[in-house]
Amino acid sequence: MATQEILDTATLLSAAQDATGLSDWGDPTLPERFGLAVDALRKVGMDAAGQRKAAEVCHWLLTDRLRFFNDHKTIPGLADEVIERPLFATGEPRAGTTLLHALLSQDPDSRSLRFWEVMRPSPPPGLAGPDDPRRALADDDWREINAMAPEWLKIHPYNDMLGDGLPECERTWAFDFRILTPTAWWSAPIGMAIGGFPTDPPAQYRIHKMMLQHCQFGRPKKRWALKGFHGPRLAAFFDAYPDARLIWTHRDPVQVTASRIGMAITLTRAFAGGAPIDEKALAAAHLGATRAGIADTLSNPLVDDPRVYHVRYRDFVGDPVGTIRGFYEYGDVEFTPAADAAMRDYLANNRGDRYGKFVYSAADIGVDVEQLNAEFAPYRERFGLETENKH
Repeated sequence: MATQEILDTATLLSAAQDATGLSDWGDPTLPERFGLAVDALRKVGMDAAGQRKAAEVCHWLLTDRLRFFNDHKTIPGLADEVIERPLFATGEPRAGTTLLHALLSQDPDSRSLRFWEVMRPSPPPGLAGPDDPRRALADDDWREINAMAPEWLKIHPYNDMLGDGLPECERTWAFDFRILTPTAWWSAPIGMAIGGFPTDPPAQYRIHKMMLQHCQFGRPKKRWALKGFHGPRLAAFFDAYPDARLIWTHRDPVQVTASRIGMAITLTRAFAGGAPIDEKALAAAHLGATRAGIADTLSNPLVDDPRVYHVRYRDFVGDPVGTIRGFYEYGDVEFTPAADAAMRDYLANNRGDRYGKFVYSAADIGVDVEQLNAEFAPYRERFGLETENKH
């Protein structure tokens, strides 16, 4: 097959339908949107081997999508699952939300999504036995990811949980082709891509809620504990989950930006297949993303909704379990002795620097730090944040 024919929208869509015997994409806009993703992949400039890897990922995600939506049409009771009073963690990237999510997941009365479930969701994981091959497949996937990007374990040491690890809510949208999340696209040499695709928050939360129904089906009911970057989508978020409670961490935006740029450069270098990367462009993109997130937070009236519990990053890292206890009390959720013990045990046995310290620098932002401090002063004032003195 000629290189230019490897990533062909119609061919890939048809191949997924042939492989599954299914044709309902669950959304009439999917083929057009998938075409935009294919166009973006073609512009990366991959060689034939890279394009074949990308085509394999496309096939994986497309077939998963067809089976997922078919499950919701054909399995009695699946679409009737009720998601009650879920807990969510949110905040800007690199503001402590991953540790917060990990601790919330330790509560015996809560349930969190797992990578092995969202990476291959059909049939519903609750119907799977302990020897379901998807668990081992996801473990193998994560061994490959960690081997390709060993520095990621410094950034996210929780990746050592392999297939049992905790995905962000955005991972449920991988087969919707609105984001190219690295946990779906690591094997294709495209680096770490952000933005650029059409968003539709109500449609995205429809899929997110369907995924929770999917993973809850056939299991004892528990409260969901999840993490995602929900701030810019609060209206659709609360429409989907009107009884949700959201804990929102806030950190000095300069350090948030520096850390996320360091992470983006590290992952792009690891997953770009040896291709040169434009570090300045990455820095500019992630600074722009931070600016957009901060601007939205300061202007969105739903930020002050009583279902949202705001905490400072400094306070959370100083007393993680006490912070979560406060969140539970605020949200009228029982904080049991078992939850307290499980969270403290996790902290004692999972040091954040167990794979080494992730080092980043504000100098990588490419903008004068004092200028940024002045720019972000209204946000720090709004949430009572101090300037972090890291360089």
